[in-house]
Amino acid sequence: MDELDLLKQDWKKQEESLPKLSYNDIYKMLWKKSSSIVKWIFVISILEFVFWGILNILLADGEYWERLEHLHLTEFTIGVYIITYGVTFYFIYRFYRNYREISALDDAKTLMKKILSIRKTVKLYIGYIIISTIVTSIIYSGFYIYYHGLDTQADHPEQYNFTLTQWLIFGGVMIIGLALFTGLIWLFYRIVYGILLKRLYKNYKELRKLEL
Repeated sequence: MDELDLLKQDWKKQEESLPKLSYNDIYKMLWKKSSSIVKWIFVISILEFVFWGILNILLADGEYWERLEHLHLTEFTIGVYIITYGVTFYFIYRFYRNYREISALDDAKTLMKKILSIRKTVKLYIGYIIISTIVTSIIYSGFYIYYHGLDTQADHPEQYNFTLTQWLIFGGVMIIGLALFTGLIWLFYRIVYGILLKRLYKNYKELRKLEL
């Protein structure tokens, strides 16, 4: 016998000594892994909510509200807080329900459907964050430019006589700044939730193989 035949015999012996996993064993492992991932999505959403809540409390001092009042943004800001916290609570509740539901599943097909549903929910949450950030940033920037411009024009008229080229440059800088800011937020959520979603989808693909 040559070396290749000896190696083949050795591989066969090793395969025979390995434990044989049944369909149920593999499913239970994938179910536990998926349940753990969904739990972490729920926990991270709570930690994120607490972090931004504390940050808002620390930054929202008297001077902050005075600036908003001067820019006529007080009511708008309060409305943004109400909507933001309301939507965030809704998604946290959805993540909690997802965790409870996935923990009680008992068949692979239902688990596969649930994984796709959870991925969709998380993507909707990230999409809401990105879109709301862009919209509020544009509104705040517009109000700041308008009312700050009125103050500057009243005190120093010569400093506010921009040419068309200067306005275009200013607008370009604002767009680039907003794009970079939004990109950083997207990258943060992509890293935090993207890793978990990739692992969850990997479990989905393993379940598909199991069902074929």
